[in-house]
Amino acid sequence: MLLGFYIGEILQETGDLRKKGSELFLEGITTLVKDTLASEESYTGSPLSTDDVLNAIDCGKSEGGSSGSHWVLDPIDGTRGFVRGEQYAVGLALLVEGKVVLGVMACPNLPLASAICVTDNSSQEDIGCLFFATTGSGTYVQSLKGNSLPQKVRVSSNENLDEAKFLESYHKPIPIHGTIAKKLGIKALPVRLDSQAKYAALSRGDAEIYLRFTLNGYRECIWDHAAGSIITTEAGGVVCDATGKSLDFSKGKYLAHKTGIIVTTKKLKPWILKAVRESIEEENLYF
Repeated sequence: MLLGFYIGEILQETGDLRKKGSELFLEGITTLVKDTLASEESYTGSPLSTDDVLNAIDCGKSEGGSSGSHWVLDPIDGTRGFVRGEQYAVGLALLVEGKVVLGVMACPNLPLASAICVTDNSSQEDIGCLFFATTGSGTYVQSLKGNSLPQKVRVSSNENLDEAKFLESYHKPIPIHGTIAKKLGIKALPVRLDSQAKYAALSRGDAEIYLRFTLNGYRECIWDHAAGSIITTEAGGVVCDATGKSLDFSKGKYLAHKTGIIVTTKKLKPWILKAVRESIEEENLYF
């Protein structure tokens, strides 16, 4: 079995780390890795050298594809949210023959109760979630602190679009999102979150719709969606492109999909696809 490991762009290449003048930065990374491993009682190997760390990073050069097994890691998904101290995620997924079969996502700043309705009574003890899912086994969430048992989650059962909540990325507004929401009759303003935390929030019913339409020419990387997609689908949701087709993770580091990504519930999918088609025609966008 071919086993590859693909890491998001932040750690994909070691070329700069191997250049003269990067010694202090590399030593800092090595020290951080060594300190982290030292805190894990399960690790009994020898101390790592800088070469060991560089070689480990280079193992993340897998190109993915439709053959064999490939781990897909995004060490910091939602960099802007991480810098602001808001939402970010650490996502890990396993691809087997081009299909996502396992997903794990840590959301350190996501409330345990809801990402949408955070009360003044929320404490640090209520923050930090770990989501995980495998094919055919459902989606579960537990406290990131490990002080609670995993609980199975399901997407929202709400079928009333007037009451639906929708999520989008924390970048500048995308006009077509507003057009789609208006056609659906959604009254609430979009909730903006960074990272794949949006997938996690939708998987447990915090919202019913997540829309992701980007500028022409932008290519979606698989590590930005792999873990989140299975966490949502195993919770009963759907993840598709603007034509209604499931996302294709078998073509390498970029998704093979048509315009836009839609994440929602099975019951709302037909209505959303209709609104998307009409909005695309009006906005003169093309597949």
